[in-house]
Amino acid sequence: MRVAVLGAGTMGHGIAQVTAMAGHDVVVRDIEMEYVENGLESIDDNLGGGIERDKVTREEADAALERLSGTTDLEEAVADADLVVEAVPEDLDLKKSTMADVEELVDDETVIATNTSSLSITEIASAAENDGRVIGLHFFNPVHIMGLVEIVVAEQTDDETLAFAHEYIEDIDKTPVEVTDSPGFASSRLGVALGVEAMRMVEEGVADPRDIDTAMELGYNHPMGPIELGDVVGLDVRLDIIEYLREELGERFKPPQVLKRKVRAGKLGKKSGEGFYVWENGEIVGTSGEWGDD
Repeated sequence: MRVAVLGAGTMGHGIAQVTAMAGHDVVVRDIEMEYVENGLESIDDNLGGGIERDKVTREEADAALERLSGTTDLEEAVADADLVVEAVPEDLDLKKSTMADVEELVDDETVIATNTSSLSITEIASAAENDGRVIGLHFFNPVHIMGLVEIVVAEQTDDETLAFAHEYIEDIDKTPVEVTDSPGFASSRLGVALGVEAMRMVEEGVADPRDIDTAMELGYNHPMGPIELGDVVGLDVRLDIIEYLREELGERFKPPQVLKRKVRAGKLGKKSGEGFYVWENGEIVGTSGEWGDD
């Protein structure tokens, strides 16, 4: 297939990588060439790490890189695409406008997928006239490692598009779970609920962030605790999702004050160097503030 991925950030370049590894030609598009180049460099780095760990051969990596290209031109990116995967930032209006722009440029048969962790696929699809070809594909970070993809079925999604989505996800060697479009889908709703309660426990002094995370990692075999995961995702992103779920589902998703304070202070987690933890070069080196060894 020919696949266009719109957005070269963390999720976009990950989706592009696994799609190219599966043998498809992929065009990565972003609004600045610098972003495109950074995304392609990240793919190269990921593949290099895979070679070092004997997960990928040099030949497989080189073949995937050959299938990848980048552009800032939307029309060029989606021309003749069988599938367009939108991975722009988590902003409903931006996703809807992107959907409308894409539909004007693609063939009638092109499937348009939106990658979001919580926003309504049904509302995003409403921006398309041929809305039956729109579907949600919720990938997980890091895309090249995580095996799950939620296929989110909008109110408008037709059976042909749903079948196409299942085939694509299985083809890129991921495991699909199919969910009906609802706030937070399955994974985000459950994951955020755990994260919210973990933050409340920190706020109430039940335990410090590291001990809460260790409890879930060792007691429940989670690869990463809920507090650390919030730092990795971005506390501002977490807060936006929680506010959305509160609006849709009620006060059980009321954001903890400790989260609001962190975001107001610009302590957004890994990307800013401090959240609930202190980060250096992508690694935890301490615990922030009152839990303190920063």
